[in-house]
Amino acid sequence: MHKKYFSEFIGTLVLVFMGCGAAVFLGVATGGGHLAVAFAFGLSIVAMAHVIGNVSGCHINPAVSLAAFLDGRIKVVDLCGYVVSQVAGAIAGAGLLRVLSSAIEVDYTNYLGSNLVGGAGGIWGAMYIEVILTFIFVLVILAVTADKAKSNVAGLVIGLTLVFVHIVGIPLTGTSVNPARSIGPAIFAGGTALADLWVFVVAPLVGAILAVSAYKLIKGKDVAK
Repeated sequence: MHKKYFSEFIGTLVLVFMGCGAAVFLGVATGGGHLAVAFAFGLSIVAMAHVIGNVSGCHINPAVSLAAFLDGRIKVVDLCGYVVSQVAGAIAGAGLLRVLSSAIEVDYTNYLGSNLVGGAGGIWGAMYIEVILTFIFVLVILAVTADKAKSNVAGLVIGLTLVFVHIVGIPLTGTSVNPARSIGPAIFAGGTALADLWVFVVAPLVGAILAVSAYKLIKGKDVAK
């Protein structure tokens, strides 16, 4: 396996295991620990950026990879390789989390850190918030990674951005902004989480497309490029 793709696999595995693990073990399903979970996701990005950032760019998110492709930063073959690796990593991370949950007798059946539409008032509410949060997240990523002078702080900026979008999104949808992060837990949680999964695949991708368009306008680029 190409080292870039393996890096994306490992990075996404860590993100899902640590972020969703915090959600499971801190009891977010019952209303507690939102800030801690937000930081678990954000700090996972910061850590992985220092491990794999110089290898793959540390996308660990199909929405980010789509944005990079649309902005001309990666080719279609890497887009496909990244997305497959990210989804595989998310499934592996969720699988490890399920094993751990079972071992210590934590109920994962209807949750496992998966995303749900109920808190946002239904499907369209969830779509709305996920598009907005992903738009913000991806826009920041595009801007901070385009400037080489900011390379030393890019991982920290992106991680903290993921923290603040989680602070808003956790009570509403559990916060996806990442199709792979949603796919992994939903596969093992099943039920409503799996039925609602399409929302958390489509909405982040739409948010990413809008972010690329906005970024090109801000930078004075040709949106149709």
